[in-house]
Amino acid sequence: MAGRQLSGLDVAFLCLEGETTPMHMGAVVIFHPHHAVDPDKIVKLLADRAARIPRLRQRVMPALFGFGGASWSDDPKFDPPAHIHTHELAEFCEEDPLASYAAEWIEQPLDLRRPPWDLRVVTGLPDGKFALLLKLHHSFTDGAGAFSVAAGLLDELPFTRTLMASAQTPRRERSTLGMVKDAISGASENASIASSIVRATRPYPVSPLAAPSSTSRRLGFARLELSEIRKVRSVHGGTSNDVILAVLSGALRQWMINRGQRVAGRPLRALVPVSIRARESGSSGNQLSGYLCELPVHLDDPVERLREIRRSMNRNKAAGPTTGAGALPVLAERIPSPVHRLATKVAGQAAGLLFDTVITNVPLPKLKLTMDGAALREIYPLVPLAPRNALGIAAAIFHNSVHIGLQANGAAVPDTGSLRDAVLKSAAALYERSI
Repeated sequence: MAGRQLSGLDVAFLCLEGETTPMHMGAVVIFHPHHAVDPDKIVKLLADRAARIPRLRQRVMPALFGFGGASWSDDPKFDPPAHIHTHELAEFCEEDPLASYAAEWIEQPLDLRRPPWDLRVVTGLPDGKFALLLKLHHSFTDGAGAFSVAAGLLDELPFTRTLMASAQTPRRERSTLGMVKDAISGASENASIASSIVRATRPYPVSPLAAPSSTSRRLGFARLELSEIRKVRSVHGGTSNDVILAVLSGALRQWMINRGQRVAGRPLRALVPVSIRARESGSSGNQLSGYLCELPVHLDDPVERLREIRRSMNRNKAAGPTTGAGALPVLAERIPSPVHRLATKVAGQAAGLLFDTVITNVPLPKLKLTMDGAALREIYPLVPLAPRNALGIAAAIFHNSVHIGLQANGAAVPDTGSLRDAVLKSAAALYERSI
C-alpha cells in the first residue's frame, strides 16, 4: 500500500516535531497473565502481527513535486523486530519504576526515516504482570485511529478484525476540482475559525502551566473507579467526560496551591480534542477538531467546578466541533502543506496564548482484550506536549476504570507524584458530595 497523501493536519504534526517537542502519542498497557511470561515469545507474536498490518510498514516520503507535500509509502527495508524491544525492570528506588522507565522511553523522538512507531515489552512488574509500551507519531493518525491499528497486535477477535479492516481504508482522495469547491465553500467557515482564534488569544502574563520546552519527560498514572464517576454524573448531571474534566480541574487547583501558585483570577484553559470520524469518509489519518474548555481552578467547591465545566462544554457542543477557536485542527487540515512548512512551527510556539494544557479522552471498546492469553487490565494513554506546555493529560475509560496518563515537562515538573495524588483526592471529594 503506497501513495496516500498526508492531510494538512498530518503535515502540521510533522512540522511541530522537534527535539524538545516530539509529536508522538503513547500508551502504557498492562496485562495480567495466567502463567510465566516469555518476553521473546511476546516479541515474536508482535513482530509477526505487525508484519501483517500494512499501515505499520509505511514511512513518510516527501512529494517529488509540490513544495511541502508528503505521502505514506511502504518501507522496502521494513523489519518489524527492529521496532520491538524488551526491558526488565530492576529493583529501583523509584516509587513507580514502570513510570520512570516509560518516561525515559517516551522522551526519545521517533526516527521519521522509517515507519514511525516503537514497541517495548516490559517485564519485572509485581505479580508477574507485563506491560506493552507503544508510541506512534501523531502524523500517522489520531488516538481513535491508533487503537484501530494497534488492535491488530492483540489476540484476534471478530471485532478487532473489523477494526483492522477499517484502519486500512484509505482516505478518499479529492479531485482538484473537488478541492477548489471545498476551498470556496469552506472559506467563510475558515475565516470564522481564524477570527475566533484571534479573539480567544489571551495576553500575558504567562500561564502557570507554561514552561520552556525541554527534552525531559515525567509520567504518572492514576486509576479511578468508573462506578464513582457514574454516581457523580447521576447526581449532578453532565457526561462522564464532564466529571473527568471536573476531577482534573480540582487536581490542578490543589497541585498549583502545593506549588505555591495562585489559583485566583483567570481559569486555566484546556484544549479538548474531539474526534470527527463519524462525520468524515475514510478512517486513515487524523480526523480531529477540538473545544476550548475553561477549567475553574479558582473555585473551591467541587460541585461548582463541575457545574462550570458543564456550562463551558455545553456551549462548545451547541456551537459544534467545526466552529470556534477550539476548531484549530479543522483549520490546520485545510491549510496547504507549503504554508505549514513555513509557519506552523513558529505558530506552535504561541500555543500558550490559546490554551494551558491538552486534555483528551481516548475512546476504547468494551471488550475483553488479550495478548498471548493474558488479560488487558490497564491502559494509560499519553498525549504529546504542545510547545511551551508543561503538562498534557489523557484519559481512557476501559472496563470498570478510568485510566489517566499524565505527561509532564521534566525540567518544569520533576515529579508527577503530587499531581497523581491530587487526582485521586479530587475524585474522592467529588464522590463524597454525591452520596
